[in-house]
Amino acid sequence: MKRSHSQQSLPSVRGRWRRDTVELSAVFVAVAVADLVANIVVHGHDGPVLLIASALALGATAVWHSWWTHRHTHAPPGTITSASGAPAAHAAHPEDVDAQALTAPTATTPPEEVALWRIRVTVADSPGSLASLCRALADIPVNIVSMQAHPLAEETVDEFVVRASLLLAPQELSRALVAAGGSEVWVERADAHDLVDIPTRVLTMATRTAHDAAELPLALRQLFGRCRIRSLPGEQLDEDELDGAVMRLRDPAGGVVELTRPQPPFTPTEFARARALVELDAQLGPRVPEDRATLHVTGELAPHTMGEIAVRRAEPGDRAAAAAMHGRCSSRTLRQRYHGPVADVDRYLAHLLDPRHGQTLAVESEDGSLVALAHLLWDHDDAEIAVLVEDAWQRHGIGGALVQRLTELARAAGVNTVYAVTTAANTGMISTLRRLEVPLDYQVEDGTLVITAHLSPTPALAAR
Repeated sequence: MKRSHSQQSLPSVRGRWRRDTVELSAVFVAVAVADLVANIVVHGHDGPVLLIASALALGATAVWHSWWTHRHTHAPPGTITSASGAPAAHAAHPEDVDAQALTAPTATTPPEEVALWRIRVTVADSPGSLASLCRALADIPVNIVSMQAHPLAEETVDEFVVRASLLLAPQELSRALVAAGGSEVWVERADAHDLVDIPTRVLTMATRTAHDAAELPLALRQLFGRCRIRSLPGEQLDEDELDGAVMRLRDPAGGVVELTRPQPPFTPTEFARARALVELDAQLGPRVPEDRATLHVTGELAPHTMGEIAVRRAEPGDRAAAAAMHGRCSSRTLRQRYHGPVADVDRYLAHLLDPRHGQTLAVESEDGSLVALAHLLWDHDDAEIAVLVEDAWQRHGIGGALVQRLTELARAAGVNTVYAVTTAANTGMISTLRRLEVPLDYQVEDGTLVITAHLSPTPALAAR
């Protein structure tokens, strides 16, 4: 946004010229008065008396000024004082003063009685437009915690995170901003995650995406808030597109990544951020972190004995071993997993083993063959969990251990709601989810059972 101060610099130049003229005139007057006093002292009869009286008057004036200063301490106009009463550095421009004053805590609103709001408002790209919005928020009063600008062709979308009283209605915020020249005002409750500045948030997401390709959809969702993310593998796109509420990006793995958010619509600035994350993902290529652990199982596993087996993150290269495991599973086991006959296993596995659609765990036997697969698939703000265990390895705690690990991965990704789609006859999955000891919702439609588990966030995420 343009924030030109050229018009305000002219009065400042004139003020300095007048001040220099007054100071020069004062010097001339002081020299003339000094010459007059010297003549009176040297040639007059009352010279010594005049000197003594002048000294007494100056002393009395100094004592009175000292008393007055201690009694009426205050900072000069335009100076921001700190909590201790000492003057802080003087702002270079009135807009800077407004910004610092707005972020200062208010004495009338206790910290425990405030709410955070995210605000977006469109204004003309002209000098003083941002200052008008800040003054309008200050008059409510509202403290501005952070601010960023999204430039458009002839306008600018200003985004604020503000702290206000719990008694303040969002309609009052909207009316004040419209009166200050804003339009298309959007107000939403914010939380502590919105206090992290955008550059830090983007760098954190880029780091997570660089470590694991499965983090890309999560990074996009966390960057843009409530939005729908769809992967369209069969579609082609010549170049990335932005159309208000819909953003379409070329998927490095093939196809299109589509983001939808009706309110507020995406801005060109957000479009550039999304493209940067996707381009980073394309440059790094397919990647799955090395995460190999030991899974403890119970009972005897024919032809193996009770003990430990390996569990790791699966990747697209495991497709052949996963297809072989499907071939060893009974039709009943496959029907419980896929809710019907499996017509094309290879097509299913191409989607399930793609890290951009979620995270998949693979369980290996001692000879390196896969004996179980567990999937955590991103679905908007939720995630679907699904487990397939080969018949010979069932009823030994493998499925329950995998579900527990999937819920831990969901919590680490900031997903607090997971669901499983199964049948009422799949008592193993039902009992496994009950052992999580979290609130569960059950919904039955056309013979299909959907169990939703509401997870509590991890302490680290809750403290952020």
